[in-house]
This record gives sequence, structure tokens and C-alpha cells, in this order.
Amino acid sequence: MAELLLGESKLEQSLKEQPLRPGASPRGPRPQLTEVRKHLTAALDRGNLKSEFLQESNLIMAKLNYVEGDYKEALNIYARVGLDDLPLTAVPPYRLRMIAEAYATKGLCLEKLPVSSSTSNLHVDREQDVITCYEKAGDIALLYLQEIERVILTNIQNRSPKPGPAPHDQELGFFLETGLQRAHVLYFKNGNLTRGVGRFREILRAVETRTTQNLRMTIARQLAEILLRGMCEQSYWNPLEDPPCQSPLDDPLRKGANTKTYTLTRKARVYSGENIFCPQENTEEALLLLLISESMANRDAVLSRIPEHKSDRLISLQSASVVYDLLTIALGRRGQYEMLSECLERAMKFAFEEFQLWYQFALSLMAAGKLEEAEKFAKTVVDAGEKTSEFKAKGYLALGLTYSLQATDASLRGMQEVLQRKALLAFQRAHSLSPTDHQAAFYLALQLAISRQIPEALGYVRQALQLQGDDANSLHLLALLLSAQKHYHDALNIIDMALSEYPENFILLFSKVKLESLCRGPDEALLTCKHMLQIWKSCYNLTNPSDSGRGSSLLDRTIADRRQLNTITLPDFSDPETVSASSSSSSSLSRTESPLHLFMSPHLRSHPKLDTFVWPPAAHSFRDPGPRQEPSLCNSPEVYFHGFPSLFSVSSVHATSVAASRVEQALSEVASSLQSSAPKQGPLHPWMTLAQIWLHAAEVYIGIGKPAEATACTQEAANLFPMSHNVLYMRGQVAELRGNLDEARRWYEEALSISPTHVKSMQRLALILHQLGRYSLAEKILRDAVQVNSTAHEVWNGLGEVLQAQGNDAAATECFLTALELEASSPAVPFTIIPRVL
Repeated sequence: MAELLLGESKLEQSLKEQPLRPGASPRGPRPQLTEVRKHLTAALDRGNLKSEFLQESNLIMAKLNYVEGDYKEALNIYARVGLDDLPLTAVPPYRLRMIAEAYATKGLCLEKLPVSSSTSNLHVDREQDVITCYEKAGDIALLYLQEIERVILTNIQNRSPKPGPAPHDQELGFFLETGLQRAHVLYFKNGNLTRGVGRFREILRAVETRTTQNLRMTIARQLAEILLRGMCEQSYWNPLEDPPCQSPLDDPLRKGANTKTYTLTRKARVYSGENIFCPQENTEEALLLLLISESMANRDAVLSRIPEHKSDRLISLQSASVVYDLLTIALGRRGQYEMLSECLERAMKFAFEEFQLWYQFALSLMAAGKLEEAEKFAKTVVDAGEKTSEFKAKGYLALGLTYSLQATDASLRGMQEVLQRKALLAFQRAHSLSPTDHQAAFYLALQLAISRQIPEALGYVRQALQLQGDDANSLHLLALLLSAQKHYHDALNIIDMALSEYPENFILLFSKVKLESLCRGPDEALLTCKHMLQIWKSCYNLTNPSDSGRGSSLLDRTIADRRQLNTITLPDFSDPETVSASSSSSSSLSRTESPLHLFMSPHLRSHPKLDTFVWPPAAHSFRDPGPRQEPSLCNSPEVYFHGFPSLFSVSSVHATSVAASRVEQALSEVASSLQSSAPKQGPLHPWMTLAQIWLHAAEVYIGIGKPAEATACTQEAANLFPMSHNVLYMRGQVAELRGNLDEARRWYEEALSISPTHVKSMQRLALILHQLGRYSLAEKILRDAVQVNSTAHEVWNGLGEVLQAQGNDAAATECFLTALELEASSPAVPFTIIPRVL
């Protein structure tokens, strides 16, 4: 017995002094290892050892053979011992460790030895044997760690005179680490992503111990990255389901089951119980894993700045930075910038002078609409970027975007002009520091365009296109600048060219509708709206929430129009992106998602996908709706699409529009209690996109004087978002077209009660008040509209007409001249339609 203990202790001491490394060559016989062999041989030669101690001696001898490079002898010993038959029940924890290390050692030996035959089946069998050994080693290692922690805690609670080592003193060692980490590596190497993901989940579901905390954080981060980058919703299965027998994730040439081929008599404890949250899609699981990893990274962060802790601090920071980068991808892709800014704010305690984290934090604050905070942090980013001009240029870009968004948000003209000048100076500084950065040239051009400096903006946007010729936002800006110079045909050609590269970019398509109305007539514009519906069909697969038996939706009818266009079915879209993705060259489709979808959507995906819609709408299918409608569900910032703000873009985040969105959200909660229709399935952005398509079609019909068709399109949008101020504004337009000024006035007033700064509603309401002879109130509304948007030439023209009607000819003349000057540089759609994000 003494020889056995001496041999084991000397072997462990040797491995501690000279740790094994993955892929290292065998050490061969050494003096210290020779002593170990002598002790173990003496123990085995005595012949009076109990069977369990004899087994332990053989397991240690096999481990020694592996260390010395004698893999074949190690495998022979495991065969003689009967490793697969060793019991796991009613054994002390140290024996569990020995068995786990034995399985890991056996797997390592099998990997080292060549296959005796070149037959492919033998190679597959050998690979499966190796993976099985590692999986068994990992499962028994988890069981050992749970048992040893239980024993230690029991000793501490009982105040044993011989307490075990503290929990943090436990070390995995080379063999246990290999058993826990090698199996999934081989699965991924062999192209079996399904089993690799399953192995990750098995480890993460085991009850946590202090020793496995760092390992769990690493595995959680790796699994989240795989879910985000390598798996789509169609190939996803939740952690409580059996993996699919065949999966598109796996190598089609690989053969074998996706389930375990072995069972253990004793297993590690796993988390179980009632009401445990189970993710239902890859994004949910990835976000859950990253939030857990982020919590662990914050808890274990090294905050000390003393030189002795520098190495630990850098390792801690690097590990946390990877987690925050993945969180930025996951949350930014879904447009959940508020949650992202909260996560990054927690990282500030250990991110001193770390440019990347501060830069991401500033951008997340900007995208979340926290512009004052974003301005402060953008200035900090500029200061942090003093070390290199590249970082400093990025800091000025962030600062310029913050000022630009603040200018859009400002309610006073003077403040708007001050902030626009600050934004322009910041963009000029960024461009001078990084003249080869196409984003710096582009945002400088965009800010000049917003300030109506059209010739200068054209120069810089051409620079941006020389640096990045296929950038969608630069092409879009060039088209709008050409439209501001009234070169509508050239602008439309640029849009068509951009759409050939980004055919699913709805922002470009919305601009195309407006330009086609100006150049080619309403028929072409309506065909583009039809085309947008087809694109919507190809990208999304969602159940129509308005199909509740009321019979008022176009989406459940099949009526052919005068062009005999085919019916289109509505499919489902499962991986929505934020609007910022549409501005990148790698993705052309603008997408985002409600944060609640990540946690509440599973039951919504069970609706049948049977809805169809017809284009254009059948006007006789609708009656003109009354002034009272049910509330809607809108809860995000705006970007203007031909004057219709999309409530899901981060390109222009206004405090006023956020407030309006919250009003609409509150009304939607009331609506949910008043109506029995099914909730909108999945993310809200697809439904908002569909509503915008109908609203653009309605605008085209209003332009050609067809109120019935415009009413039908508006009603279809209202079925999705009844209390959106865009829908209410369009109802007012239809009422005006029919000559019903009182009804139109009510609609505009309702729109302004939800969004008090909606300039188009203010302008149309003032026009009606002017026609009704209420000049003072009309003047007040128009002056307020000028404060909100001083470049709206329609507002200046309306103000001039009101002042002229009041006999103030001098002031009216000034207004008319201002309107003419602004109209000469007015684009087909506002420049702010282009996303302002990094």
C-alpha cells in the first residue's frame, strides 16, 4: 500500500512540476519517472493487494506508460483491468477521478496510435471509440467534481477536525481538462456540429461547481458563437429535445447516430425542475448564454491596477471583451441597443483606457437614443483615441453622429443650427484624420446634405464611392442629392443600380416608389409596391394578426386587379436584422426585433401560415372607416420613409418620437384588452415594413385621385398598426381627397396627439384651418412646425399663405422666398431616411 501511495504521489508531483501540453511529444523514461515505475512495480509484485487497490495500481501504471510514450502498453493494461466494467457507485471521490483520467488517457492513446488498416470503416470506428472515451471521461469528471465539492462542504459544515481542501484549491489537471474539452473539438473537426452542440449542452446542464466556472464560461461563449454564426432557426432544436437524426449542419458524408452510444451506471446531477426556462430558437439560447457569460466575466474581473496583477487583468479583460463583442453582434442585430448599453455600462468598471469597449458603449448609447450620455462618452472616446489617429477618427465619427442626431431631435431652430455646425466640424475632423475611410467621407457628405449644402455634399459622396464603390448608403445619398437638383431620372438610375446589388433593401425601394411617381408615373410606382410585397413574401413567413374573422383584411382575399397580378402568400422570417445592416455592404435587408420576442415568442410560431393577399386592393371590399380606431403596437424610434416614419429604424432617434412610440405602446396594451385578434407573430419589424408598403401604395393612389383604393391600402396598414400616427395621417389625406375637411381635421389632430412633432400632420392641419378661416391657430401650428423642421418648404409656403391672408404681405413674401429657396434643394425624400449608425 505504501509503494502504491509513493508511486502515485511522485507521478503527480512530476506532472505538476512539468505539466503535459496538448500535442507535446512523449517524455520517455526519466529518473523521477523511473522511481515511480519502481514503486508501482513493487506494489503489483507483492500479490497481497485488495482487488480495488490492484486496479488502482494498474490505472496509475497505464497513466505512467502514456506519459513515457508507451501507448500500446497503456491500452493493454486498460484491457486487462476491464476499464468499462469498473463500478461508479459506492466508490470514494478519488476513485472517480482515477477512472475519469483513465478514460481520458485511453482516448489520448487511441488518438496517438495509427489504425492498422486503411479501411474507412475502421477509421470511423476508431474515431467513435476515441470520442466515447472522452465523453465518458468528461461525464465522470463532472460527477467527481460534484462529489468532491459535496464532501468538502459537508466537512466544513460539520467542522471536521480534518477538513478537506478549500473548493478553490481543486485543480482539473491535464487529463480531466482533456476529457471535458476534447470530445466536442473532435465532433466539430469531423463535421458533426449536431453532436458537438449537444455535448456543449450536456456540460452546461450539469450542476455547477467552483472548479468548472471558468470552463463553463468558455463553453457558453463558444456555444453562443456557434449558434449565432453557424445555425439558423430551421436547423435549431431546443436543449430538451432529442437532436435530429439528419441535420443540414452536419457533413453529409458522415455516417453515425446523433445520440450517445453508451450509458453510465452513475451520472452527474443536472439542473431540473418545473417552470425552467427553455430557449426555443438559436437567438434566445445565444443571448441567454452570453448574458450568463457576461455575469461571470463581471464577477471574476480583476480590478486591481498594481503591476503584479497586470497579467491576470489582461487575461480577464480579453475574456470579457470577447463576450461583449458577441453581445454587441447579438443585441445589435436585433436592435436592442438599450439592453446593449446596459451591458456595456457594466463593463466600464474594468475597461479603463480600453478604446474598443468605450467606443461600443458610445455607439450603443447613440443608437438607444441617449444622446446626451452618448455625447459625453463620444468625447471620452476622442480623448482615448489620442494615441492613434485611427482611433481618434472613429471617436470624431461617433461624436459627429451624436451631434447630428441631437440636431434632428432639437425643437428650436437655433439649437439645431448649433448642433449641425458641431456635427459638421466633427465629421470634417474625422475625414482629415482618416481620409481613406469611406464612412468619414460619407457622413460628412450626409451632414452637408442635411444642411442643404448640395454641391459640397456631392463632392464628398463621390469620394466615399471612390473608396467603397458598392456602399448602399453612399449610392442612396448620391441619388437623393441628384433628386435635390431635380435630376430625377438620373437619381432613379442610381437607385436601380443600387438595387441590382441590394435587391432586398426596402429603404432603397421606398425611395424608388417616390422617384417613379415623379418620373414614370403611378403605374410603375404601384408595380414597385407589388414587387416589395413579393420581396416581403420571400423574406418573412408570418401569420397575419388581422385575420381574426372580421373580414376586413386584404390578406385573406383573392381578387384580381386590372393587371391580373397573381396572389402572393405570406411566409415567415426568422432571423431579423437591425436597420443598420442595410447600410453595410454585406447585408441589404433592414431588420430588427422587439426585445420581448426573445423571451415570449414560442407560442406565436404555432399559427398556420395560410394567409394570402392580393395586389392592388379591391376598393369595393371596404367601407370608409370612422374616426375611431383600435390602438396599435408601435414601440421604437423613427426614420422617415417619404415622410412616413418607420418606428423600427435607428437611423434618426428622436426623444419626441420615442415618447410618441411609448404612447402608442400604451394604447396597444389597451387594444389587446379590447380586441380578440391574435397578436402579431414574432418580431414587429416585418409587420411595420408591410404596413409601410401599404402606406406607400396609398400615397400613390392619393396622388392620382383614387380615394377608394387609397382607403383600402390604408385600412390594410391600420389592421396592423391602427393607432400609428402615420396611419392616422394617411386617413386624413384620404378624407381631404374626398373633400371631408372636418373628418380630415380629426384624423390630423389624432395623429398629433400621438406624435406632436409630426410635421406633415401639422402642415396639413394648418392648411385645413386656413381654409376654415382660423388664421391665428394655423399660423401658430405652422410656426411650431418650422421650429421642428426648418427645411420643410411646404410649411414655409403654407405659413406665407396664412400671413398673406392676414394682410402681412412683407412677412409672407419672406416666407415664399424661403420656400422657393428650400424647394430648389429639396430631395425626393428626406435625407434623414438614410441610417446614421456605425
